[in-house]
Amino acid sequence: MSVAIEEKPMTALERKWAEEAVSRQPTLDDAYKNDGEVLDPNAVPASVLEHLPIPTGWRILVLPYRGPDKTKGGIALADQTRTLNQLTTSCGYVLKLGELAYADTAKFPTGPWCKQGDWVIFARYGGSRLNIDGGEIRMLNDDEILGRVNDPEDILHM
Repeated sequence: MSVAIEEKPMTALERKWAEEAVSRQPTLDDAYKNDGEVLDPNAVPASVLEHLPIPTGWRILVLPYRGPDKTKGGIALADQTRTLNQLTTSCGYVLKLGELAYADTAKFPTGPWCKQGDWVIFARYGGSRLNIDGGEIRMLNDDEILGRVNDPEDILHM
């Protein structure tokens, strides 16, 4: 036995939101799953990567770790708190490397300190901040990378 569910007509605002959702361009926010909790680097839309700046010379493009939208106790964090966490984070995901990054064998005799796809640690306020749709990215020099981590959750952020 099937029950027919009566569809409620949408309000003008609901129609507008539905239209915006259909025509919305992808952003870096699309790479986060579980309501912003976890960055899935493989989910960064290719169209977004194409529009990101290309690092020149020895620079590295890094997406700072944003952290969860809620505390472990379930309290939702305000947007301002999340923005501050991303601004002051010392961990990020390497999106792109410049053509000269780690090319100086005298400066990096053991080879590159990181590669595209690594989670890295850098100085808290290091690099140049670039605001883009969906968050902030940082442009760092290749020698500003302090280390690599397997998981950004291993680093205490607050």
